[in-house]
Amino acid sequence: MKYLLSILVILSPFILIAQEMKLPKKGVCAHRGATENHPENTLPAFEEAIRLGAQMIEFDVQLSKDGALVVIHDDTVNRTTDGNGQVSHKNLNELRQLDAGSWKSIQFKNTRIPTLEEVLGLIHNNVWLNVHLKGGEELGRKVALQILESNKEQQSVIACGKEAFAGVQSVNKNLMVCNMDRTTTRDQYILETIDGNFKFIQLKKSREHGNLAKELALLKKKNVRVNYFGTDSIQEMKKLIDSGVDFILTDRLSLLLSAFKKLEIESDYR
Repeated sequence: MKYLLSILVILSPFILIAQEMKLPKKGVCAHRGATENHPENTLPAFEEAIRLGAQMIEFDVQLSKDGALVVIHDDTVNRTTDGNGQVSHKNLNELRQLDAGSWKSIQFKNTRIPTLEEVLGLIHNNVWLNVHLKGGEELGRKVALQILESNKEQQSVIACGKEAFAGVQSVNKNLMVCNMDRTTTRDQYILETIDGNFKFIQLKKSREHGNLAKELALLKKKNVRVNYFGTDSIQEMKKLIDSGVDFILTDRLSLLLSAFKKLEIESDYR
C-alpha cells in the first residue's frame, strides 16, 4: 500500500494535467478575441473571450524587428495603435510603447501589444488556441519553440502557409497545423490538406460553391477538423455545426456563444 501511495504522489501532477486538458470538440472561435467591445488581439479581448466561454480563440503572430513574437494582425501598427509604420521595422520596446486600446474605447487606453508568451500564459488548458502566423520559416520555428516551452502543444493549432510550416516542422513534426496555403481552387486546397496530413483546415465563406456538405463529409472521413471563416449569423452557425463544421470564427462572439448554449448544440469533450 505504501508503495502504491508513493507512485500516486509522484504521478499526481501528471494525472491533474490530463484531467484538466479537456478540449471541446465543437464550438465558437473568438476571431482576434472578443472584439465586439474590446480591442482586437489584446489581453483584454482574450480575457473577455475566456469569460464568455469561447471554445477556441484565434490570434495573429508576427516578428518584430529584433525577432520578438508579437500578437497583431496588420503589417502596420496604423489601424490598431496610436503609432505608424511597419511592425517588422520596430523592435519590441518600440512596439510596447504604443497604445493598442484607445482606438476601440478610452477605457482601454494604454493597452499594449502583447507577446505570444503572454497570450499563451493567459489562456487556460481547455480552450483551443488558433495561432495564425503572419510570416515565413523563421516565424514558424520560433512560434513552435514558444508553444513547446509554454506546454501548450496539446491545445495549439498553428495556422500557416508553406514557408512557416517548414519552420514548424523543423522543430517538431507532431505539432498540429491548419493548412493556410491557399490554392487556385477549393477542391485543390482540400486535397492538398488531406495529402499533407494536416490536422485542420480553414474553409472560407467567401469561397463557397455549393458543395459544402460533400466537402465536409470527405474531410471528416480523413479526420481533418474544420475551422470556418466566418459568420455572425445564429441561423448559419447552427446549420454549419449541424453539417459538421467544428469551429466557427466570428466577430460577434457573445451573440453566437449565447445562441450556441441556448440551442443546446452538443459541445462535449474529446
